[in-house]
Amino acid sequence: MEQPEKASILRQPTAVWAIAFACAVSFMGIGLVDPILPAISEGLRASPSQTMLLFTSYLMITAVAMFFSGFISSRVGVKRTLIAGLALIVVFAGLAGASDTVGQIIGFRAGWGLGNALFISTALASIVGAASGGSRQAVILYEAALGIGLAVGPLLGGALGEASWRGPFFGTAVLMAIALIAIVVLLKGPAATPAPVPLTAGFTALRDPALRTLAVTALFYNYAFFTLLAYSPYPIEAAAAQSGLDFGAHELGLVFFGWGAAVAVTSVFAAPLLTRRFGLLPVLYSMFALLGVALAVMGIGVDSAPLLITVVILAGLFLGVLNTALTETVMEATTLPRGVASSTYSGVRFLGGAIAPAVTGGIAETWGDGAPYWFAVAALIIAITMLALGRGTLAHLTRPHQDAETEAQLITVGDEA
Repeated sequence: MEQPEKASILRQPTAVWAIAFACAVSFMGIGLVDPILPAISEGLRASPSQTMLLFTSYLMITAVAMFFSGFISSRVGVKRTLIAGLALIVVFAGLAGASDTVGQIIGFRAGWGLGNALFISTALASIVGAASGGSRQAVILYEAALGIGLAVGPLLGGALGEASWRGPFFGTAVLMAIALIAIVVLLKGPAATPAPVPLTAGFTALRDPALRTLAVTALFYNYAFFTLLAYSPYPIEAAAAQSGLDFGAHELGLVFFGWGAAVAVTSVFAAPLLTRRFGLLPVLYSMFALLGVALAVMGIGVDSAPLLITVVILAGLFLGVLNTALTETVMEATTLPRGVASSTYSGVRFLGGAIAPAVTGGIAETWGDGAPYWFAVAALIIAITMLALGRGTLAHLTRPHQDAETEAQLITVGDEA
C-alpha cells in the first residue's frame, strides 16, 4: 500500500511565502539601527542618550499599541490590519531615512513602532490562515522567518550603514514596500477574523494574577535585554578605538548578527528541549542567572572589545531560551484568550524595553561605562524575585501544546521582544 507523501515546509501557497518574507523584514527593524547608532551620533551631532531614544520611541508606541491591537483587528479584520501595519512601516522608515535631526528620527521611529505593532499582532493569524498542506509546516516557516529577521537586521544595518546611516532606513522601506505589494496581490482572502474584543481587554487582562506576575517579570527582564542590545554598540566601539581598531557599522553589524543568530537558534531548538527536560520555572531561573553573570562580566570588562563581543554573542544563547520559555509560561499559566494574553504580556514587556534606552545613557554618563550593565543585573534580580514571589499563581506549567495555532502564539510572543 502506497504511503501518503509527507507534507513539506516548502510546499506552501505563495501568499504564505509573502507573509513570511514580510515577517522577516519586520523583525529586522528591531536590530537594524544597532550598528548605526554611533554613526547617527556622529553624523547628526547627537549624544548616545539621544540616539538610544530611537529604541525608546519605537518600543513605547509598540507597547501601547499592543494593548489595543486585538480590538483593532477584531473590528477591521486581520488582513486589513496587516496591510495597514506594513504601510505605516514603509512610510515611517522612509521618513526616518530622510530626516535631518535625531529628533525627527525619534518621532518617525514611533510611527514605525505603531505599524510594527499592528503587523506583528496579525501576521500569525494571516500565515496560519493562508497555509495549506499542514499548518504545522507553516508555523515552522513562520518561526524561521522571525529568526532570520532577528539575525539579519543588524547585518543589513551594518552593511548599508557603511555608506550612510540613512541606508538601513531606506533599505527597510524598499523591502517592506515589496512585501506589502506581494501580500496585497497574493493574499486573496482574509485570514480568520478573531471574535470581537472590548477596547479595554488588554488592560483588564492584567487582573489575572498569573499574567500579572509574568508580565512584571518580563518588564524587568526586557530592561536587561535592551540594555545589552541598545547600549552595547557604544562601549564596544570605544574599547575597539582604544585598542587602535577601526570598528564601524559593518563590524558592529557582524557582532549583532552573531547575537541574533544565537537568539534564533536557542529559541527554536534549545528552549523546547530544556523546558521538556527540566520544566519551565527551573529553566527561567537558571537562564536569568546566566544572563546576569554575562552582564556582570561585561560591566567588569567594559574596556575590552574582545570580551564584550564574545559575551554579547554568548548572551544571545540565554536570551533565546528566555524568550521562548517565558512565553510558554504565559500561555500555560492563564485561561485568558491567547490573543489577549499574548498582546497584554507583550505590551508590558515592551515597556521595559522602552525604559532601558531612555535611562542607560544618563547612567553611563553619571557612573561610568560599566554601570548600565550593573543596573541590568539588578533588573534581573528583581525579575527573579517577582517570579519567585508569584510562583503560587503559576499552575499547570507542564501541560504540552498540541495544536499549531497555540505553537504559533508561543513563537510570535517569544520573538516580539
